[in-house]
Amino acid sequence: MATFLYRLGRSAFRGRHLVILLWVALLVLAGVGAATAPAATSSSFSMPGTEAQKAIDLLEERFPGTGADGATARVVFKAPDGRMMTDPDNRATVTKAVGELKSGSDQVASVTDPYTTRAVSRDGTTAYVEVSYKVNNLELTDATRDALQETGKKAGAGGLIVEIGGDALQTMPETGAGEIIGVMVAGIVLVITFGSLVAAGLPLLTAAIGVGIGVSTITALASVLDLGSTTSTLAMMIGLAVGIDYALFIVSRYRTELAESRDPEEAAGRATGTAGSAVVFAGLTVVIALVGLAVVNIPMLSKMGFAAAGTVVIAVLIALTLIPALLGYAGKRVQGRAVRKNKPVSDKPNMGTRWARFVLRRPTAVLLVGVLGLGAVAVPVASLETGLPDDGSQPTSTTQRRAYDLLSDGFGPGFNGPLTVVVDGDKAAAAKAVRGLDGVVAVTPPTMNKAGDTTVITVVPKDRPSSAATERLVRSIRDTSDDLVLVTGSTALHIDFSQKMNDALLPYLVLVVGLAFLLLMVVFRSVLVPLKAALGFLLSVVAALGAVVAVFQWGWLGSLFGVEQTGPIMSMTPIFMVGVVFGLAMDYEVFLVTRMREAYVQGEKPGEAIVTGFRHGARVVTAAAVIMMAVFAGFVGSGEQLVKMIGFGLAVAVFFDALVVRMAIVPAVLALLSHKAWWLPHWLERVLPNVDIEGDGLRKRLSPDADPADPDTDPEDDRELARI
Repeated sequence: MATFLYRLGRSAFRGRHLVILLWVALLVLAGVGAATAPAATSSSFSMPGTEAQKAIDLLEERFPGTGADGATARVVFKAPDGRMMTDPDNRATVTKAVGELKSGSDQVASVTDPYTTRAVSRDGTTAYVEVSYKVNNLELTDATRDALQETGKKAGAGGLIVEIGGDALQTMPETGAGEIIGVMVAGIVLVITFGSLVAAGLPLLTAAIGVGIGVSTITALASVLDLGSTTSTLAMMIGLAVGIDYALFIVSRYRTELAESRDPEEAAGRATGTAGSAVVFAGLTVVIALVGLAVVNIPMLSKMGFAAAGTVVIAVLIALTLIPALLGYAGKRVQGRAVRKNKPVSDKPNMGTRWARFVLRRPTAVLLVGVLGLGAVAVPVASLETGLPDDGSQPTSTTQRRAYDLLSDGFGPGFNGPLTVVVDGDKAAAAKAVRGLDGVVAVTPPTMNKAGDTTVITVVPKDRPSSAATERLVRSIRDTSDDLVLVTGSTALHIDFSQKMNDALLPYLVLVVGLAFLLLMVVFRSVLVPLKAALGFLLSVVAALGAVVAVFQWGWLGSLFGVEQTGPIMSMTPIFMVGVVFGLAMDYEVFLVTRMREAYVQGEKPGEAIVTGFRHGARVVTAAAVIMMAVFAGFVGSGEQLVKMIGFGLAVAVFFDALVVRMAIVPAVLALLSHKAWWLPHWLERVLPNVDIEGDGLRKRLSPDADPADPDTDPEDDRELARI
């Protein structure tokens, strides 16, 4: 591996003009594809194998053209104090609004009249109009939304309180300035780390090119592959973070090689062969974690994982080829000014060395403080509640939330989450059985399709949609009915989605951690080091989830992070965080511990190897962690709740994993294990392939006194390297 990457790095350095031209051409091609591709719609949300999805499929088959998964809007009317919605003038206003809604757009499937559908509250103060559309919310045109809002404004001009709920007003989330601020912070950190604008600019430039290619490709294929609205945002988040970090590690190693008096081309080759090997395996762990999301069997989540994994692959390829090519132009200008002017360098131990020695003196104390501290932060996980947001979780400043509250006050809290019961056949007994269940407020008269083989019943629960009582009601309906009676609707979909996420979490953990454990055994030639890495990751991710619960569910410091309304944690957040955090955690494990392994195989004692690893890697790993935190934190300002929550969770997770687990717990554990940390059974040693990630074989081949008879050297490779 190291030898191949060494050749690749030197080839890219020499052929820098062609390499840069190829990457720029790819960027232009992806940009043209994105600009000319048809406009993307929202990803069709489906959950194969769930009852709610079976019901939706049955409705689409038996009630064609009704738009079972189409957008909906509820226009809620509230009479002023002392007035009733049945007053003649108020009734005329509502009737006029109904007519305008029907003729306002050809995307409208149906509009109900509250006075004929009994959609007026018992006290007569509240009424609502239900608008159903033929397409989902992100396929609605601006003209359709404008017509809906204009109708509401006209109706409210006469003194009525008019608010609009449902998902019809939901639009694509806007990207805030936080992402730009995050990149700016990353640039400042790079300048401080390298002391050179050239060295700081290279990771930013290559990350921008990689993200540009990745996001443009996703945009170009969004319509064809049915990608969701948040796919490109999450891909950009992860692509920026790993793109900057991977380039950072190779540029840092290049500077180290230059400091050892190697010429720029040789330094680029060695940097790519050593740090590049770590980049490959770090990238592989991230890709495994993201692609592994497919085990959940939710197409939307699988596509998000594959798209993000694609940006990681691009980041790895750019680090291995474009960075060496750009180093061919930069030469020795990546060094700080003091080094270029041959100013004397202080031989005082750097911060990484001093910290490693401190940990070696007190490994047990450091280990206990780190574990107990993260354990305390993880306590809120015990009260974790998952779910999908509805209008009740939106800020009170939005019309959707105000409409939600008006309906709750006028019709009861369960009115905002009606259940759609689909009966395969004409079964009047089903409606009677459902009506007798606890927690049911009302059951609408059955509606049958033209063929007479399917009946639909709407059930209004007593409690709010996200309550445990409503979830129990859904399960009760399913338990008391046979296979021909299905429950769907947004509330049932949310329940099924959360259950599917919870059921998939353990198999996903086993798959991802198992595959990465095998990969890390190959990398480190050890059993205990990968085990320690996996346990450290679990500690990091549980602590990060605890912080997410404290902020987004409990509301602690919520205003500081723009959380206007607390509520359940979005169902996909835990499993998505597990995947991404695991991949990123293994990044730091590979980058830091590889340098220790490199020193150990060269004959240093375990303690000395730890100090060497921190002397060369602590500053860079810390900078990489701060950059990742800045990039992820930039997405906390997003208007999309999922992106905001994941951005915060990943920023906190990187802080815990890089600065607590990898920088404190890892050296403490390695110090306590000593030589045992690098133990590998002889039979396993023979089975595992030797990928030479630490570059030991490469150094032997490049050594001027290399022995051709040495089994670790290959004469053919030596002749080829000489030709290079």
